[in-house]
Amino acid sequence: MSRRFVLTLGCPDRIGIVARIATFLAELGGTIMEAAYHADEDTGWFFTRQSVDAESIGMEIDELRRRFERVAGELGPEADWQISDSSEPKDVVILVSKEGHCLHDLLGRVEGGDYPARIRAVVGNHDTLRGMAEAHGVPFHHVPFPADPAERGPAFEQVAGLIDDIDPHAIVLARFMQVLPDDLCTRWAGRAINIHHSFLPSFVGARPYHQAHVRGVKLIGATCHYVTADLDEGPIIEQDVIRVDHTATVKDMVRQGRDAEKLVLARGLRWHLEDRVLVHGARTVVFT
Repeated sequence: MSRRFVLTLGCPDRIGIVARIATFLAELGGTIMEAAYHADEDTGWFFTRQSVDAESIGMEIDELRRRFERVAGELGPEADWQISDSSEPKDVVILVSKEGHCLHDLLGRVEGGDYPARIRAVVGNHDTLRGMAEAHGVPFHHVPFPADPAERGPAFEQVAGLIDDIDPHAIVLARFMQVLPDDLCTRWAGRAINIHHSFLPSFVGARPYHQAHVRGVKLIGATCHYVTADLDEGPIIEQDVIRVDHTATVKDMVRQGRDAEKLVLARGLRWHLEDRVLVHGARTVVFT
């Protein structure tokens, strides 16, 4: 795919937004390769994602941002926007515990060139997955966590130091199985992405497959969402389900659920990296 400049914007809805953006791009000679719009009637908010052929613009991205800033100002002080360059790989850090299926899947996708990203580090509270990360040439950092949750502050500080030194575009909790402190949820808002092994809002917290088995559900699933201070309640990016029946054991559900977890996280992270996810309050607009 050719180099693209990707513009995303959210602002209070009003007449003329699409025309103003289109006029701005047309005056620059920009060729729009992809355009998506959504006007939310419940909130009165407008969202758009525009992908423009970078060569048609005839200027670098900093100049484009400087010029669009004036347009955004016309759309009101609440306008939230950004412009990214598809040719610049985004940095990713992955947090893990012992389960390796999501990490293995993401490492393979990045190594295969499926994502516009670089995995800069894998951080684990166990050393179990070091070999997997290092086999892909990715540095692995082991940060042990005490058994007592009240004593985990220093461990989280060490993890935060490693991540903040990289300043990644995405921090992926790939079955990390640790609850981030509120201050890190705030610091990494809109960047920390979790895969929860349940179709939220059902069966939040630990052992959701066990909860699902007790309830005799016929659908199990996975949810990719942004991390917030409210456990498993962050804005949802992607979800999927797998049908099960009365013969399925907890072990069967865990095994089948891994397939959903890998796929849902892979899609959610891709859309985040491609600037296809716009967050507004507790909800997302995802331009797939």
